[in-house]
Amino acid sequence: MGEEIHGIVAEWVNYLREEKMWGSDDPLFPATRIVVGATRQFEAEGLERAHWSSAEPIRKVFHEAFERADLPYFNPHSFRNTLAQLGEKLCKSPEDYKAWSQNYGHEKVLTTFMSYGKVPPERQGEIIRGLTLGRPSELPNADAYAEAVVRKLRHAGLEFPADPPSIDLSDNP
Repeated sequence: MGEEIHGIVAEWVNYLREEKMWGSDDPLFPATRIVVGATRQFEAEGLERAHWSSAEPIRKVFHEAFERADLPYFNPHSFRNTLAQLGEKLCKSPEDYKAWSQNYGHEKVLTTFMSYGKVPPERQGEIIRGLTLGRPSELPNADAYAEAVVRKLRHAGLEFPADPPSIDLSDNP
């Protein structure tokens, strides 16, 4: 995520744990405590040790922050999408991705895959092309495998011509 973002989050977590004495089960981004102020109006006064009851307050915070920074608005969920895409690139095993998913608060990794797992078509093509094993002649021991298959088939009673026709395995149609 980068040093600056890591520092900001680490400082916030430290504040919640050291100053507020909150634990791992408390919300990372808690609701605002609302009280009736001196003017007999509702006012924000610190943090509530509870989750937001809806996403609307955090969307408002994001909207105002982007506006003050003179940036186009991105909703909070777009950051989760970005993090999911980062996880898809960083995670090298199912266990890695399961840990990544748990950091989202998802009990089941399928929740993360179903909610954030869409691969754009152009990237899908790149991935599939990268998964190919290459032409049969480029596979390790391809000739040995082919000879073993032919021996097994002959042993089963199938006959093959002495000079089988050549097959063009190039990518050209």
